[in-house]
Amino acid sequence: MNVKTLLNGLLLIPLLSANAAFCEEPEWHYETQEHWGALEDTDPALPVPLKYPYAVCGLGQYQSPVELSGRKLEKKLDTLTFRYTKFAADFVNNGHAVQEIPEDDEYRGKLKIGPLDYPLIQFHFHTPSEHVIGGRHFPAELHFVHIRDDGRAAVVGVLIETGDKPNKTLQTIIDNTPSEPGHNVSDVIVNPNDLLPAQRKPYYAYAGSLTTPPCREGIEWFVLARPITATAQQIAQLRSLEHDNHRDPQPLNGRTVAGH
Repeated sequence: MNVKTLLNGLLLIPLLSANAAFCEEPEWHYETQEHWGALEDTDPALPVPLKYPYAVCGLGQYQSPVELSGRKLEKKLDTLTFRYTKFAADFVNNGHAVQEIPEDDEYRGKLKIGPLDYPLIQFHFHTPSEHVIGGRHFPAELHFVHIRDDGRAAVVGVLIETGDKPNKTLQTIIDNTPSEPGHNVSDVIVNPNDLLPAQRKPYYAYAGSLTTPPCREGIEWFVLARPITATAQQIAQLRSLEHDNHRDPQPLNGRTVAGH
């Protein structure tokens, strides 16, 4: 199966049944995120287990984002190798964020985690950051989403801090971001490498979830400790486009945040 067929909303969802794949899911909003798990699909034909498609948002024990401070240093974590190349992107505004998606289904950009390759499927932004360090939110956070053909998923988080020098690639993204939900802009050349810090270590690693409904768990999270920078004007522009689209930190519930 082509990995893009697994995408719905910001990220992939589990295909619970043949019927579920065709159901229109409940509308959700960041302002009422504490109620995501209770949102009900009103389709009378659905069996009870499928009436609450976002239930794991409220019941899950391995949810994201999380507080990253107090990590446990671990020297045996896998090496992250970024093999991104520039691509022509579709900028799609889905009402919750703007995704930058390679137009070419055969795009070869990938993240290598140890011996395994994870294809880059899309990236998007949150303002302010979703992950926090010592209770502090960064002005913005970028998520690189990777999904393998076998369904395994890994997300790399890049924190964005205010600086003096503008980021040219970020400005290209801002200038081409559709401001209205349901709109898209095509054939914009972007280079993901320009949105990574020069030093990709150290990083935080933990087992988590999607940060948007359906909040699927089983996601490998890697948040780079070194932020990239953008000017205050760029961050203000980004926030005016993305609005306040962050999920609050979730309990660790016994999980360990490792550092490498």
